[in-house]
Amino acid sequence: MKKITFIYLNGCPYCANARRAIDELISKNPEFKSVEFDEIEESEQMELAKPFAKYYYYVPTMFVDNKKIYEAHPGESYDDCLASVQKVFEAAVK
Repeated sequence: MKKITFIYLNGCPYCANARRAIDELISKNPEFKSVEFDEIEESEQMELAKPFAKYYYYVPTMFVDNKKIYEAHPGESYDDCLASVQKVFEAAVK
């Protein structure tokens, strides 16, 4: 399995949707629970986010083994977010 890195900001509604999607997907797919998962709060952990900074603009952003798989976009619906986060987990369990 590969590692997921989740970059987010506290108070961001899109990040809240991503967290909700993560919880929903893990509850429906027990294999996703065993994926290694790092979380980086961009404003509080700037040094940890720095290596990823040139690869994204919006949060939430998710990488699988340092390859960007998902980056939210303005106006994104929860269903779009859920589908994207599912692709992230599927890439991690391959």
